[in-house]
Amino acid sequence: MHAEHQEWIAMSDPQGHRIFTTGFDAVYPLYLAKLERKGRRQEELDAVICWLTGFDETELKRHLAAGTALSDFFEQARLNPAAEQFTGVVCGVRVEAIEDPLMQKIRFLDKLVDELAKGRALNKVLRS
Repeated sequence: MHAEHQEWIAMSDPQGHRIFTTGFDAVYPLYLAKLERKGRRQEELDAVICWLTGFDETELKRHLAAGTALSDFFEQARLNPAAEQFTGVVCGVRVEAIEDPLMQKIRFLDKLVDELAKGRALNKVLRS
């Protein structure tokens, strides 16, 4: 990791959120388990992640295999411009009010997964 990147993480995360350095491969199965308990499919999770990040299936699989840290995962993402319009509450916090850009991106993904888990149609979750 570049020194400038480490400095950026330190500045953007004065409290040292562990989630920033957590591997995407560690959170993906948690998202999947949550959705499968609600009768949703892995293909839907992958569609949501690809829609948000701009990654294709190959890139997504590469990040999973590499255990890319969430900070690097979202740094490499081409965030869907529609994500900036997200509103609502995730983990008791309004996503539009989150000041840290990395935490906000992570919460955007949490919000999409929550919407799928609540039974919202995939096309509605993807704002299409």
